[in-house]
This record gives sequence, structure tokens and C-alpha cells, in this order.
Amino acid sequence: MSKAFTQEDDREEDEDQEASLPEVGGGAKNYMTPQGYARLRAELLQLMDEERPKVVEIVHWAASNGDRSENGDYIYGKKRLREIDRRIRFLTKRLELAEVTDPAVHYGGDQVFFGATVTYAEESGQERTVTILGIDEADSAHGQVSWISPIARALLKARAGDVVKLVTPAGTQEIEVLRVTYPAPQA
Repeated sequence: MSKAFTQEDDREEDEDQEASLPEVGGGAKNYMTPQGYARLRAELLQLMDEERPKVVEIVHWAASNGDRSENGDYIYGKKRLREIDRRIRFLTKRLELAEVTDPAVHYGGDQVFFGATVTYAEESGQERTVTILGIDEADSAHGQVSWISPIARALLKARAGDVVKLVTPAGTQEIEVLRVTYPAPQA
């Protein structure tokens, strides 16, 4: 296979992976907690200051060994370098759009805003608890949802005791907001 096809395939793979990343609406801010911002920034700095220079060094060493077409260190290193560069571009864009919002400013409040941990009851009586976070921070396995998710959109601006409508593919259901909490402000 010629290099032209390999490079074209790599670019298509890069575009596919970037297309599958969560989107922030056109020109919209990327709401994020201070902890989420710090985590993304730390990852960006680690990639730029530690990982990328190591991979560049490996690629340079592998390239100096001669025939690059069958040089596994060179081929893998170049691929890893593209992955790192793609992640750096992604993190840079996300951090540029970031609107850092500290949920602790709502501490003690009973209205749902970004950063709230909300306990609600479904029509079936089952209680669930979710924390509304940024697109890049949310982890559904830990009860965290993105602020643009349907459940978060239904809950935002509601107060403890309110009944709101949640539109799902299975239909509309009513959920009752039981508790709203925020992290305590740090001194």
C-alpha cells in the first residue's frame, strides 16, 4: 500500500474521531466546574510537556535507524504523535470555550443550576440522584450528567418540591424534585 493511501486513511480516522466527540453548540460556552477545568488543563499540560516530547524523541531515534517503511517504532510513534496532537487541539478548543462556573455560589439554595446534585423521584416511585456538570466532565457511571442532557434540561431552574416533565424516547413522564444540594464553598 502506498503512503498516499495510508495518510488519507489516517486523516479520515482523525476526522471520524473528532466528529464523535461531544459538541458545544455553535459559539456557545462550554460550562465547566473549576475542578473540571483544572483536570482538562492538567491533561493538556501533561501531553504538551511530557508525553509529546517523549514520543518525538522516539520518532527521531527511530527515523535515524534508516528504512522507515518497516520500522515499527517509527510507524507507531508517528501514529501516537497524531493522536496526541489531535487531543491537544481538542483540549485547547474546549478550554478556549470554557466558562468556569463554581457551583458553590449556590450553596444552600433549593433551585437547580449548573453543578447541582439533584435527587428526584420518577413516576414509578424510584429515586435517582444526578449531578449536573459540563460536557467534558460528566460520567454517567458516577451519576453525573451533562448540562445539555434531557434530564438536566428538564431539571434546570426547578426547585425542591417541583414536578417537571421529562421528554424521553419512551414518552413524557413527570418527575418530582426531592432535594437540591451544592458543594460547600472552599475557604
